[in-house]
This record gives sequence, structure tokens and C-alpha cells, in this order.
Amino acid sequence: MAAPKKFDVYRPHPWHGVPVGPNAEGPGVPEILYAYIEITPFSTIKYEVDKATGYLKVDRPQRSNSLPPYAYGFIPRTWCTSRVAALARATVPTCEKGDNDPLDICVLSERPIDRSDLLLGCRAVGGLLMVDNGEADDKIIAVLDRDPVWGDVRELHQLPPALVDRLRHYFLTYKFDPASGTQPVSIDAVYGAQRAREVIAAAMADYSEGFENPRA
Repeated sequence: MAAPKKFDVYRPHPWHGVPVGPNAEGPGVPEILYAYIEITPFSTIKYEVDKATGYLKVDRPQRSNSLPPYAYGFIPRTWCTSRVAALARATVPTCEKGDNDPLDICVLSERPIDRSDLLLGCRAVGGLLMVDNGEADDKIIAVLDRDPVWGDVRELHQLPPALVDRLRHYFLTYKFDPASGTQPVSIDAVYGAQRAREVIAAAMADYSEGFENPRA
């Protein structure tokens, strides 16, 4: 029997081994993106990818009773460092740097996605400018590709405001410490599809510089 090919043996790292989207060969931000899902709307535990191995790991139990309203993960081959921070700093001058993580994304779908550690195709329609302890931590808002209810949405204003409000509430409470009253997170702007694409492009460029063409 022939030896298995390499791709039959090794699982690609979801951050580094998966393209930004299914048609990512050309320049710029592809219309359809991949999102690697770390957390589902049912999760009371915050999972995140382990950067060394590519497997999901437990980050922490959710601090409050607020659960993520939609599937939540990141866009492969993106990184939030200097360019993402510069975009945020235009609105929040105290933003010091990016959070040094892949770019986060939340994906709306009519049917709740009930498992994590998967890839899905989606379209960015907007985002939240979030700053966490002085670090740019944007949350891209997307809709599931070919979703029967939300699949034709192209702009954030086409979504019911209540759906965006749920996301704002989750991110404004998921790190709040009721014992001390500490709130390290602020959401300083809600933006549409064009700004979302600018943030994604910046995160792609940060990734390219940091991992594909690092400075000498």
C-alpha cells in the first residue's frame, strides 16, 4: 500500500495553514472569508486556539452569565499589530498597540452553530472598534455565506440593531469584574463594511510582514 500523502497525515494550523478565504489568490480582501470558530453561542467556557499547536484550549470560564450570541473565532492569516493599531488610534489616541492575536470575527447565522473547531465561509458587513487594556481588539461582524436569512446582507445597517446590540453587550460584559468594578474594555465605534475591509486588509498586511516577509 502506498504511503499516505503529507496532507493525509498533518492537520494544517488554523491560523497559518488556512488561507484568508476560498478565493484568496488575488490582491486585496476576498469577498468571502474563512472564519475559524473557537466559541459557539452555547459556550460557558472561552476557548481559543493554542498558537503553538493549533488545537483549541481552555482560556477561561466566562466571567458573567452573558454568552456569545453568535459563532466567534478569527480570520486565518491575519494579525493585529502596528497597522491595526494605527487605524484604531485615529479614533482612540490612547490605543498603544494591537493585541498580537489574529483578527476576531463574529458570524451571524439563522441556525445556531453548535460546534467549534470548524471553518466556515462568511462575508464581513461591519465591526466593532474595541480597545482592551490599551490594545486594538477589533471584532469583525460577518454573515454566513449562503445563509437563507442573512446571506444577502452586505452592510451592517441591513441588520436589525438589536443583533448588533447583543454583540456590544457581550463584549462589554465578558471581562467585567463585578467584585472590583474593573472594566478593561471599551467599544469606541461601530462601523460598516468598508471600514471592516480596511481593518481586515491591515491585519493581513500585519500578518504578511510578521510571518511571510519579516523585517531583517
